[in-house]
Amino acid sequence: MHRLELLSAQDLARTLDRLASQVLESTADSHSLLLLGIPTRGVALAEVLAQRLEAMTGHPIDQGTVDPTFYRDDLERVGTRLGQPTDLPVALDGRQVVLVDDVIFTGRTVRAALEALQAWGRPTGVSLVAMVDRGHRELPIQPDFCGRVVPTRRQESIQLCLQAIDGEEGVYLVKPDP
Repeated sequence: MHRLELLSAQDLARTLDRLASQVLESTADSHSLLLLGIPTRGVALAEVLAQRLEAMTGHPIDQGTVDPTFYRDDLERVGTRLGQPTDLPVALDGRQVVLVDDVIFTGRTVRAALEALQAWGRPTGVSLVAMVDRGHRELPIQPDFCGRVVPTRRQESIQLCLQAIDGEEGVYLVKPDP
């Protein structure tokens, strides 16, 4: 496998600022925002976006986790992983929920996350932020806010690296060796 840089650390920072601005512009009341990261990288990405939004608004942005593992309809194909507990710092009712994921691919993870949300309450609205849209959708689900659209082959993957986890920052296309 080899990696091709899609976004450098500077490009990633600029893209995160743009995504935070777009989320803020789409919300009438920033106090109603609730960012929910989808494991695994979406959780870390939601934390970074919450920090950027806090810097823009001057107040903390509620942030948590929604784990869609047990709501998936393709567990046989993708396999199970140890679930990360859903962590909701506030009730969903009346909140503007922003689901955050690193990569949107088939749309099945997002569908499962939406189903998981129904078990926890009724938000005012739900939107989706994805750092990379790599195509190959199997369901009619699209991100409301997207950092980069990168058409890929099915055998390729996208890797989001964040300083706090990886010791480096950037977005990479991972290709199998020829």
